[in-house]
Amino acid sequence: MTATARSSPLPVRAGPRDPAARRVGCALAVLLALCACTPIGAGVGVAATAGVAASQERGFRRAVDDNVIAADIGRRLLAYDVGAFARLRVDVHEGQVLLTGAVTDPETRIEAVRLAWQAEGVDRVLNEIQVTDQSSLLNRSRDKLILGNLRSDLLLDSEIQSINYNIDVVNGTVYLLGVAQSQNELARVEAHARNQSYVRRVISHVRVKSGASAAPAL
Repeated sequence: MTATARSSPLPVRAGPRDPAARRVGCALAVLLALCACTPIGAGVGVAATAGVAASQERGFRRAVDDNVIAADIGRRLLAYDVGAFARLRVDVHEGQVLLTGAVTDPETRIEAVRLAWQAEGVDRVLNEIQVTDQSSLLNRSRDKLILGNLRSDLLLDSEIQSINYNIDVVNGTVYLLGVAQSQNELARVEAHARNQSYVRRVISHVRVKSGASAAPAL
């Protein structure tokens, strides 16, 4: 009986990786890791996250860089003080860091700014941290109500590209960060914010898109 020789599979050689593909892969990995770290991100797929980032005015690469900066600052705050990490929020847009939240002592406010500047890629730190003990359960509930209603209003307004805005609310103060397509769009966003119940004031750090023409007055 003649034995039949088995042919061994040919070795597959890995060709040189495309640098652009490698960068995209790394970016997607960063987005996936960041999503896995937050309760909101846990329910959102990386494809959806990447799609949102690509749709924003700042672009996919810039959005990834901003998320990396935010994660770095978050890690530094967590290492410094767990309580501060829980009470503060970090938003980053085009290298601008917006710190919001409420703390009970000025030293924590100062330290948060110092830690934010230590992250690589930071161009500016906007310190809107409140030193107060007014963050009661009622205030926090009202802040969540304001935030939810405002996001819905911006989403439903066809003249606003809501995806380009980051919003935070602390003790009735609304903080806006992002890129407006025009002065008129920014005015509409600020008007929506002021019209929410329980809002005390609106602070805007929104940049108007360069070269944008003024829209006709409403």
